Amino acid sequence: MIYLLTLYLGTRCIVGGESERGKMRIGEAAAEAGVSTQTLRFYERRGLLKKPARSASGYRVYSPEAVRLVRFIRQSQELGCTLGEIARLIELRERRTGNAAEVRAMVEARLRSIDDRIERLQRMRAELSSLMDECPCGGEQSRCPALEAFDHYVAGA
Repeated sequence: MIYLLTLYLGTRCIVGGESERGKMRIGEAAAEAGVSTQTLRFYERRGLLKKPARSASGYRVYSPEAVRLVRFIRQSQELGCTLGEIARLIELRERRTGNAAEVRAMVEARLRSIDDRIERLQRMRAELSSLMDECPCGGEQSRCPALEAFDHYVAGA
């Protein structure tokens, strides 16, 4: 348990055992990890983050390792991993040995997915650019040809 003592000069000291060092309440852990408290709770509900210990007063208490794990989750999300993939990466991270081939396969699959997305985006960009080149908007026309093209694509879908 952590006790805060206020000395007569207004200085606060933290007193506690070795096991209490580095422990943080949810707000502190969230700020340290760069996420909101709701995000921490969400990760707990999804099983990505283990339920934290509770203090005697009922507050969630997080370790520095939990903060590192939240940063790992966020980085994985930024790289485009799904929550399911992140759950598997966490399992592999905890196992530490014998996981290189599976992690490599996951990274290769993510790279293929990104390459596919880039290709689709480039096709979409070329199509929109072509529409803009052919569009005489700004004139006296009552209907934009680009909108008609969108209607054509929707009808063909």
